[in-house]
Amino acid sequence: MSSLPFDGAISEFFKKKAPEDVREAVKSSGGKPILNHSYPYPDRMDKELYEDTLHKLQIELVKLQAWAQHSGERIAVVFEGRDTAGKGGAIKRFMEHMNPRSARVVALSKPTSREVNQWYFQRYVEQMPAGGEICLFDRSWYNRGVVEKVFGFCSNEERQAFFRQLPDFEKLLVEDGIRLFKIWLNISQAEQLNRMLSREHDPLKQWKLSKIDVDGLNYWDEYSEAISETLHLTHEIYAPWTVIRADDKRRARVSAIRLVLSQINYEGKKKKVVGELDPAICGGPALIHA
Repeated sequence: MSSLPFDGAISEFFKKKAPEDVREAVKSSGGKPILNHSYPYPDRMDKELYEDTLHKLQIELVKLQAWAQHSGERIAVVFEGRDTAGKGGAIKRFMEHMNPRSARVVALSKPTSREVNQWYFQRYVEQMPAGGEICLFDRSWYNRGVVEKVFGFCSNEERQAFFRQLPDFEKLLVEDGIRLFKIWLNISQAEQLNRMLSREHDPLKQWKLSKIDVDGLNYWDEYSEAISETLHLTHEIYAPWTVIRADDKRRARVSAIRLVLSQINYEGKKKKVVGELDPAICGGPALIHA
């Protein structure tokens, strides 16, 4: 029996089921990050530039948190994306220097038998930030739009009810004063498989893999369809999506932090440090097709 998680199913997919162009891209990468052919930069963000930029932005995050605590503001940031898109890594950089007493990560597990029989949004309402809090959602209510659709965990009627109710749900959050950010981290098929293979062979990262992650490799097109539909139906002026091209984790992390900082006028803000979003890798739902 293989010592790899799920009996080496990821390696097996790579050898026998991956599209030829994806397999070749992974082979030629030598384990290094793969930037999609349409990615607007030929190389990853320079490491020294990344670390310096990240450090300065994290100082701004500390200022943002202090301002939120003093003012009682409530901030919720939703991180979504395919498996291995970099949600956890981006959240880690957000949280790295913030006070955990008023900043927390919400990563809900599979619904309990009781939660399954509640209003779908109910368990997420309970996790919304109180005054002075920043909440980072590592996946969210958008599971119903994408993962549950792909794997048949919800009926078509339940999913349609989700889409009907969601605009009002998010509008109520925003009208009540919650600053809501929705981030979709988008990666290419080759880079996703590259990262999955890396996790499969790294004992320190194997815990990140789940059966759904592994099975999901077979449903790239189905995921693409569900993602496109979900973003299209839930991109509202009061709760817009920001899609970030995430083949380069460094640029993606910087962009995610910059998005939140750029849209809030907190005390002591240094606009030159915060900078502006890069339209080549940050934009609306149409960017998932780039």
